[in-house]
Amino acid sequence: MAQDFSGQVAIVTGGSDGIGLATAILLAQRGAHVVICGRRAELLEKAHAQAEAVGTSLEAVQLDVTDFDAFTALIERVAAEHGRLDMLVNNAMSVHYAPLTKLSLDHWRKDFAVNADAVFIGTRTAMKIMMKAGRGSIVNISSTTGIRAAPYMASYSASKAALTHFTACAAMEAGPANVRVNAIVPGQVMTAATEDWATKAPETAAKTSQAIPMQRGGRPEELAEAIIFLLSDAASYITGVALPVDGGKAAQLYLPS
Repeated sequence: MAQDFSGQVAIVTGGSDGIGLATAILLAQRGAHVVICGRRAELLEKAHAQAEAVGTSLEAVQLDVTDFDAFTALIERVAAEHGRLDMLVNNAMSVHYAPLTKLSLDHWRKDFAVNADAVFIGTRTAMKIMMKAGRGSIVNISSTTGIRAAPYMASYSASKAALTHFTACAAMEAGPANVRVNAIVPGQVMTAATEDWATKAPETAAKTSQAIPMQRGGRPEELAEAIIFLLSDAASYITGVALPVDGGKAAQLYLPS
């Protein structure tokens, strides 16, 4: 049975496309008031139109989560205006690909600023509000590369590993106040960016899919369902977990053919 979020309030970062947008629309369809934020105005406009087309409305805010003061102010404003904040999804991400010997410190810091620092800021701010209310759920979006090593992704992988462990730490502190903090660990997800890459490198994309036990990448909607489960009362006794949603990839033992 689909969870009813009527009357509840959610914030989704990186909510203008991909996993974030799929999550925001699904939350809105199930009754929540959803505020999304993202950096690019054109994507936010498309997201708003897509939500209206399926009979829901989203509040879209142009915001870079690495503007920590603005991010904090957004969370506080939403909670003050609606008298509550029930859910936060930290989905915004930054990724740079480069051999470690050529990876710049600026790119390393950028990935950590978005994938770890902003998650800390968002979680800390939301926890203060939720713990005072005695309820709330936070889901942080990690990555399979945060639990399994991959070449050329040192900054992204390390920042996602930090996010995953931070999630567990936050859950320990928030638990006594009935506030839950969990992480989703996606593998390959067929977002617009992934689809674009697949058209440019079809052979590599095919090999990548074949290396997943389920033989395909995930759909944003499939990730959204898992996120919403962890946000919902159906997961009322689940906190501090990092749930792989990756077609079995994280559990797979590699054996050469």
